[in-house]
Amino acid sequence: MRAKGWAKSFPVHRGVREARRWTGDHLDSLQWTADAPDTAHSVLLTVSELVTNAHVHAHSSARLVLTWDGRCLHVSVADSDPSLPAPRDASRDATSGRGLAIIDALADTWNAHSFHGGKTITACFHPHLTPAPHAGAGRSGPHAGGSPAV
Repeated sequence: MRAKGWAKSFPVHRGVREARRWTGDHLDSLQWTADAPDTAHSVLLTVSELVTNAHVHAHSSARLVLTWDGRCLHVSVADSDPSLPAPRDASRDATSGRGLAIIDALADTWNAHSFHGGKTITACFHPHLTPAPHAGAGRSGPHAGGSPAV
């Protein structure tokens, strides 16, 4: 399989909603919304966090790149602040400071690297496919699917 990729810049005034919509369209084209809905939701939440962080902390546009290599969907967001993010201990009452913990919990892997003029954070997602219905799906009763009751 050849890799597929998409890239788009989201200025601060276009915001997170547009980035989520754009990403959702590409997840639909990969069939993830139907076949791996939990992973698709994780990707969308990660996009929200990364684009928000670019706008709020770096005060810059967010350059979002999605790359599907047949094994992993790489979600990369670049901004103009070369400072790498650091986990913070957010208090129970804090309204921010949990972004990296969320990404760490949702993504299979992630990394951050700085470059001249900014940084990029990339999260990798493997599609966790929803199991296909069993052969006897749709039938009910004690012997549905042909297996004897135990």
